[in-house]
Amino acid sequence: MADRRSCEMERNTNETKIRLFLDLDPAGAAGCQVDTGIGFLDHMFTHVSKHGFMDIRLECDGDLEIDTHHTVEDIGIVFGKCLAKALGPKAGIVRYGSSIIPMDEALVLCAIDLSGRPYLNFDATFTTARLGDMDTEMFLEFFRAVAVAAGMNLHIKVLEGANNHHIAEGIFKAFARALDQAVRLDPRVAGSPSTKGMLE
Repeated sequence: MADRRSCEMERNTNETKIRLFLDLDPAGAAGCQVDTGIGFLDHMFTHVSKHGFMDIRLECDGDLEIDTHHTVEDIGIVFGKCLAKALGPKAGIVRYGSSIIPMDEALVLCAIDLSGRPYLNFDATFTTARLGDMDTEMFLEFFRAVAVAAGMNLHIKVLEGANNHHIAEGIFKAFARALDQAVRLDPRVAGSPSTKGMLE
């Protein structure tokens, strides 16, 4: 088996202090220990871990007395950077992943290309400003930060949905499943999965 693809990273600013451990190849069942200070975001990360089959240990001390913006965006930055570091040169990976996830009445599509060229197309509408302690406008900012920091082409489209919780949960589950596909090692792939000979 190839070396374990994992990353441990810290990022400290005047607004947030973040520690993240990410393992794309857990030895057993994927585990998740997350404390971001935002309960709903913690809940979403449990889906990323479970359905993306990755170990995630995340702690964040952010300036939530202001709002959730710095915390959510900075976590996205660290998650994206950690993912890129864990993947390294991306040799042997599938590169592409896609998923359509039903969550009760909601139906969400996510497609990923680990191309090294960041792009986000986020097509989702929420009819409430908050879900628990999470500002719904911050879902866009989270995935934008992940896409830029990871060098990921990321498309998320809500095809159907009425319940805001179901929509959000469907988004994170679809993202997790698509990411799991994209980072998988394919024995048929020799080196970089690109005609350029590299992904960056």
